[in-house]
Amino acid sequence: MDFSVLRNLISRYCAGEEYWVDSRTVYIGHKEPPPAAEAYIPQRYPDNRIVSSKYTLWNFIPKNLFEQFRRIANFYFLLIFLVQLIIDTPTSPVTSGLPLFFVITVTAIKQGYEDWLRHKADCSINECPVDMVQQGTVVRTQSSKLRVGDVVMVREDETFPCDLILLSSSRGDGTCYVTTTSLDGESSHKTYYAVPDTMAFKTEQEVDSLHATIECEQPQPDLYKFVGRINIYKEREDPIARPLGAENLLLRGATLKNTGHIYAVAIYTGMDTKMALNYQSKSQKRSAVEKSMNAFLIVYLCILISKAVINTVLKYAWQWSADRDEPWYNHRTEIDRERHVVIRAFTDFLAFMVLFNYIIPVSMYVTVEMQKFLGSYFIAWDKDMYDEELGVGAQVNTSDLNEELGQVEYVFTDKTGTLTENNMEFIECCVDGHVYIPHAICNGQILSAASSIDMIDSSPGGYRREHEDLFFRALCLCHTVQVKEEETVDSIKRGIHLGKPTSFYISSSPDEVALVEGMKRLGYTYLRLKDSHMEILNKDDEIERFELLHVLNFDSVRRRMSVIVKSSSGEYLLFCKGADTSIFPRVVSGKVEQVRARVEQNAVEGLRTLCVAYRSLSPAEYEEACHQLSDAKLALKDREQRLAQAYDLIERDFTLLGATAVEDRLQEKAADTIESLQKAGMKVWVLTGDKMETAAATCYASKLFRRSTQILELTKKRTEEQSLHDVLFDLSRTVLRQRTLSGLSVECQDYGLIIDGATLSAVLKPSPESSGSGNYREIFLEICRNCSAVLCCRMAPLQKAQIVKLIKASKEHPITLAIGDGANDVSMILEAHVGIGIMGKEGRQAARNSDYAIPKFKHLKKMLLVHGHFYYIRIAELVQYFFYKNVCFIFPQFLYQFFCGFSQQPLYDTAYLTLYNISFTSLPILLYSLIEKHISIEMLKRDPTLYRDVAKNALLRWPVFLYWTCLGLFNACIFFFGAYFLFDNTTFTSNGQLMTTNTQMMFGNWTFGTLVFTVLVFTVTLKLALDTHHWTWINHFVIWGSLLFYVIFSLLWGGIIWPFLNYQRMYYVFMQMLSSGPAWLGIILLITISLLPDVVKKVLCRTLWPTATERAQRVRADGVHEGSVSPATGPDPSPVAGGGGSESDMLCPARTCGGERGGEGVRAARTYDSMMSHNPNYLLSQPLDHAPSDGEGCYGH
Repeated sequence: MDFSVLRNLISRYCAGEEYWVDSRTVYIGHKEPPPAAEAYIPQRYPDNRIVSSKYTLWNFIPKNLFEQFRRIANFYFLLIFLVQLIIDTPTSPVTSGLPLFFVITVTAIKQGYEDWLRHKADCSINECPVDMVQQGTVVRTQSSKLRVGDVVMVREDETFPCDLILLSSSRGDGTCYVTTTSLDGESSHKTYYAVPDTMAFKTEQEVDSLHATIECEQPQPDLYKFVGRINIYKEREDPIARPLGAENLLLRGATLKNTGHIYAVAIYTGMDTKMALNYQSKSQKRSAVEKSMNAFLIVYLCILISKAVINTVLKYAWQWSADRDEPWYNHRTEIDRERHVVIRAFTDFLAFMVLFNYIIPVSMYVTVEMQKFLGSYFIAWDKDMYDEELGVGAQVNTSDLNEELGQVEYVFTDKTGTLTENNMEFIECCVDGHVYIPHAICNGQILSAASSIDMIDSSPGGYRREHEDLFFRALCLCHTVQVKEEETVDSIKRGIHLGKPTSFYISSSPDEVALVEGMKRLGYTYLRLKDSHMEILNKDDEIERFELLHVLNFDSVRRRMSVIVKSSSGEYLLFCKGADTSIFPRVVSGKVEQVRARVEQNAVEGLRTLCVAYRSLSPAEYEEACHQLSDAKLALKDREQRLAQAYDLIERDFTLLGATAVEDRLQEKAADTIESLQKAGMKVWVLTGDKMETAAATCYASKLFRRSTQILELTKKRTEEQSLHDVLFDLSRTVLRQRTLSGLSVECQDYGLIIDGATLSAVLKPSPESSGSGNYREIFLEICRNCSAVLCCRMAPLQKAQIVKLIKASKEHPITLAIGDGANDVSMILEAHVGIGIMGKEGRQAARNSDYAIPKFKHLKKMLLVHGHFYYIRIAELVQYFFYKNVCFIFPQFLYQFFCGFSQQPLYDTAYLTLYNISFTSLPILLYSLIEKHISIEMLKRDPTLYRDVAKNALLRWPVFLYWTCLGLFNACIFFFGAYFLFDNTTFTSNGQLMTTNTQMMFGNWTFGTLVFTVLVFTVTLKLALDTHHWTWINHFVIWGSLLFYVIFSLLWGGIIWPFLNYQRMYYVFMQMLSSGPAWLGIILLITISLLPDVVKKVLCRTLWPTATERAQRVRADGVHEGSVSPATGPDPSPVAGGGGSESDMLCPARTCGGERGGEGVRAARTYDSMMSHNPNYLLSQPLDHAPSDGEGCYGH
């Protein structure tokens, strides 16, 4: 081996070049590099098979059983079953084995069917045909046979088979258009680029002659990040290196559009593709109900062990005397006599555990799973949550958290696209303090777009200054907008106007489209990007061409983007637009104060603002900038940090040009939804990256803040004037003083808190100085607890997740919900207990990563107040009822041991033990947990305070659990002792044929147990019937059908001699028991006595201490009886502004133009305000009928 090659190998793997460890080298077409280049080291990568399935034919049974027995309940019953097999137990192994087998089998069938569907989907994908370039020809093969380094050809409307680097396309400029709907939901066409050195390869032979390698990072799931470089070998020894980024990477699952074909090389295949990495499961979320279930299960397990211990001890106390230890009818064997007493006691303990093990409801878990799975369809089927505009309804990505929707205490919401429409409209721009408004009103007339540019230009003679031209050109050039001439949508060509093709704009950012369209209305039209030249049509209908040299892309940290262009005169210009906080510190000249004043005024009105600046570059400065950008883009390690440093050096010494204002209107019924959530007892926090003034205006419009709300500011501006320590303690004293006053029956002040990202970082950062005076976090949380609403502005995505995590970890451990629509909201959606994604205009990243997805923010109201309420009520009853009916079932068995010498004699027949939870009592509670409505949907929507009745896990608290348990113990005592006293009564068996002295002969052990079991089944079923408020024919069929099934089964089980049974102890027992009239009377009497305490308790509680829900039920019942609307609820509110008059539109009648205001009225009002600010005598010169009324000037503040 050559020593240079050995040296390269050592340096690559041992000399600390870390980027080699984190990168891969791809040989295009599997061609070795030239001898003088790096050593050729073949690397093994996975093939292109997609495997989303969990099991194979060979590992399904062991793997599935292993996963199922990881559940504590399943494992416990497996142990009980094994004990029954090993030792002599009082019950047959069938009694534990059959229910366990049923649960395991049902779950295995469900999971196996789901995995079979995944196998089918995998096969259809892996067998998809793909065109591959081999030796200058196109060969068709299966997708699964692709390897890293293969060159493929993809045609229009085909899906990319793996992650590819674009080499060339049929378009002359080396670009292609792609839609990524299946990845992130964005339907717009995105542009991807080939590097200039490979875009000239147009045929298979030319592509096959390419000699190059690609060095790139190892696979990682971020769809929008890629770092690599391509080394192209030509005649010269030194390769040509070009940077590769996300704009060169074509992702698996995306579709090629408006491009004939492309050639590309595979770099990530199979399970290494970004799509496959994103399909990996997220961390499992557990609901509060599930945690309560497990806690209750532990209590019942302790009760079970206690029962077994007590019976074991009492058995040996009972058998202390010799005549009881070994009676004449039950002599022991020699083996039993020789066995040690400890072993005998342990064996008896296990036998008692088996006898009482049915107190643990094994079927509860499968019932809960079925309830969650089937119940989740009610959200997807809800027509009220279907959006006609988007054509989609609500989606359920996980059914494990249905009941958590009824327990939410904190709602964290994004602003843009969640509370607002994310449908941007250009309102105005300001250049050096002069305001420009498209289609403005002047002297009662609407100006045309062409003349509106001079509308409010107060400069002498209205001449065009240089900054104005630069400002409009900057907004026409500084963007990533695509121009489409026409597009066919549902067989209709979009973009055709009066027979002539007209352009329209597409971008992943609605802000950019609004700005470019706003410039078009002001006379400057962006035409196209062609051959790296951007063309614009100016006001004089002249086409101007600018060569696009570099794009400094927008990111959430810099909060700005820039372009470097070269004008036709050869001048280098750097145009930049971004947030005011990121532009103003970098400005060295311009009318900063005038622009800042206008930006602040627009922000107060709730408009989204951007500042625009520029810098003229000398050739030397441009060369230096090119060098910095080139070095950063070619780096494989820390490319993002190096690019950020380069951007920071280039984007400086700006001249401020002006600012823009874009309106993002509030979503329909957003204010009503927030108001309802607050009435329901939830605290709503808005987490946004917008500036404080803009976000605060939106909060007022959406009724998060009210006019009476006292705003507390915890911002960087205030902490610069005072120390953070002093500010926090001042705010803490303010809210605590108010809390003290509210305790003295003084009118309570409503507080709202505003905090920005910089101050939040300081609060969350542990510092030595805070240790002496307490942790800042606790003080901050105490302030937040006493505020009705909180606004967090200037928040980075990670900070949003930190806020949610902070509240989750507080001492109350509240249930949190996060809702958002963009990729920047994914982190907080994943962090919250419940994550909800809005299927909006910022892609579907949030919807894909959420637990639930809804079309609009307004649908959150019904999802929580109705669906969440119902889900919690149903599953809480299900859990409590399961434990209750099992206490009723097993406690008589415990009492029976006191009357049978602790001999482990079972009270019930084997068939009853086996079928009690599987057949006799399972279906009614499952149906109840699916369709029960204890109150009407309209009432829940009309009165959000009803949500408070179920908040904080109200129905699964320990007092409620103890009540159900005590009720079960009481009923069990009634069943057992009632039947016992009936057996002592001679009239019970006197039917004219038998004497009372033969009672014990006629009515033996199994008759007694059957009587107890019959009362048990009827009582627990009728208890559920008493709890049912919403009766349908299905309820009647299931409840009465279950009782009828029990009777028919008992008649058949005891009325036929079954040949497969070794014993026939139940023969004729059931018929003989029911042949006696006193038996019927006793059953009815015992059922009535058992149900009576619960009925009395409900009547007393409803009369003396009714909950809000019970009062609403009474009001509804009174309204039904009276045939009119009750005064307590009143008639449906009349239609008001922002609503359509439905029950969910309960907005304040006084709000005639606030909140969800109309766009035209707002624009007219703003136009009027702007004209008045520049011409105070405007009103004096107008006729009286042209003067705006008070209503026209009111726009939501």
